[in-house]
Amino acid sequence: MTHHRVAILDPGAQYGKLIDKTVRKLGVESQIVDLAASDADLAKYDAYIIAGGGASVHDADAPQCNAGIFKLGKPILGICYGLQLMVKELGGRVEKLDTREDGPIEIAVETDSRFFEGTPKKQIALMTHGDTVTKLPEGFRLDATSDGLTAAISNDAAKMYGTQFHPETDLSQYGSNLISNFLFKISGLTASYTLEDRHQAALQEIRDTVGERDVLLFVSGGVDSTITALLMAEAQLKGVVHAVHVDHGMMRHNESEVVEVALKDAGIDLDVVRDPSFFMNASTDIRGTKSKTLKETTDPEEKRAIIGDAFIQLRNREIDRLGLCPDTTVLAMGTLRPDLIESASELASGNAKVIKTHHNDTPLVRELRKRNQVIEPLKELHKDEVRELGRKLGAPDELVWRHPFPGPGLGIRLLCATEAYMRADFLAVAAELAKHATDTIKTTLLPVRTVGVQGDDRTLSYLAALSGEEDWPTLQKIARAIPKSVHGVNRIVYVFGEALTNTAEEAITPTYPSKEAFDQLRVADDAATKVLAKRGLNKSVAQMPIVSFPVNFGMEGRRSIGIRTMITNDFMTGDIALPGKELPVDVVHEMVTEIKKDDSIARVVYDLTSKPPGTTEWE
Repeated sequence: MTHHRVAILDPGAQYGKLIDKTVRKLGVESQIVDLAASDADLAKYDAYIIAGGGASVHDADAPQCNAGIFKLGKPILGICYGLQLMVKELGGRVEKLDTREDGPIEIAVETDSRFFEGTPKKQIALMTHGDTVTKLPEGFRLDATSDGLTAAISNDAAKMYGTQFHPETDLSQYGSNLISNFLFKISGLTASYTLEDRHQAALQEIRDTVGERDVLLFVSGGVDSTITALLMAEAQLKGVVHAVHVDHGMMRHNESEVVEVALKDAGIDLDVVRDPSFFMNASTDIRGTKSKTLKETTDPEEKRAIIGDAFIQLRNREIDRLGLCPDTTVLAMGTLRPDLIESASELASGNAKVIKTHHNDTPLVRELRKRNQVIEPLKELHKDEVRELGRKLGAPDELVWRHPFPGPGLGIRLLCATEAYMRADFLAVAAELAKHATDTIKTTLLPVRTVGVQGDDRTLSYLAALSGEEDWPTLQKIARAIPKSVHGVNRIVYVFGEALTNTAEEAITPTYPSKEAFDQLRVADDAATKVLAKRGLNKSVAQMPIVSFPVNFGMEGRRSIGIRTMITNDFMTGDIALPGKELPVDVVHEMVTEIKKDDSIARVVYDLTSKPPGTTEWE
């Protein structure tokens, strides 16, 4: 069957695949293409969406589009960088202002634009930008603003539309409606593309890639690797599929035992390998230099690289143990599109910036891909699509709805450091942060580094703490305001207990990856997870990483624990489960009480940061 097709032009978008996902979910086939695609390539498509990206249109090396796209007479939607590129190319002006917008922002719709048809005049939309459109090209009108800044423009006659915000994300209230308006009311396309098309495409890719070769499949027990296993079985391959679960010593409490039973019930024979010492003593090559072992490493990117490459080293050992051929055996993984986007894999985007290296996209994995020895049948999908496919394949609910757990496990939920993270700007940032304090809510800058995503690029910034009155709506309001003006902060937490008296903390407990540190985190994670499960909130809260970080708040030798709740469908963006709204306050207090039963814990904090500006994981 012939489908209408949309080209998504890629300037390095973190959310490019979310546009792709949203378009497909609305029933239209889409494909991500090079930003500078030729007229001949562009002619194959019925409409165009120019995605966002991490660059500024003023950068000397800013990604450029084929300007001919604006002369083809087909509908165009520019998003974020795509909007700014369109404005610049057509004679408007884009400027860098002092104020950033990151996170959910209220926009005001000021016209009767077809793009906003059927949506309210005021709505929440996700912003993440520093540059702003200050002069429109000829023929365009201003359709929406956010605090006086340009939020959306249009030229109905030319069928050109642009948004500074990201309608493809969950955090934009009516984003799907807006993209639907562009596809059907403006572009006149027909919805005919289904999940079954994607299901059959995944099966065909497995058969074409694997052929008659044997397969080694690492199964974590999460929904991604489980659905990969079910697809491998459904493909009816001629070779043998060996499913292996690895307990690397960084699993959650009883995780491997639960996984083994659940997968056996799903009809998957599993070989469980338990070898924590192999991972703790693993090292790898990083930029041409042999790294320290994992147990000696504190840098988060190096930890991820070591753990990811240790899986490949273990692959080689398992291939030898199983009597397979190392030059032909195919490695199957449940890699999803967000993993590849955040790792800046060329499979997802030619221009994207690295946010964090996922264990399934390290240099050793990329080398296996070049040798055609990797199959990743879910790489075009997002988490909600995988769950939908899992239900279609008959996977049990307890597997379909398991909370995501990264391959490196608790290894990336244990923040490690040997000294406080305090750049030369530490006290200046603390002073800027203090401007957001109130009579009842105090601010404190913490000497640890966390990873964030702002303007489609990675930020490595300070962690800020709020303490005092437990007024959750006000705490959320302050947390959303801080990254706009305090550019040295990308994550904000609330500290339970007595208010902090200092505007900055400077003491940490030196921490390396170790059994003692993982055991402490494992107990805290189990305590919080059991409370959530007891109250039946596993589905409403999409993910809840429990994080250990080395700030001791004056209690020498102790570490602190962070609770990071996420409400999301796409796992590329999301918001917190706000206590008193999405999560009962008494549930949060019970989690804190259970975690604090371990007297080696200094403080418990609750992450108040949406994604963006903070990533789901802290490192």
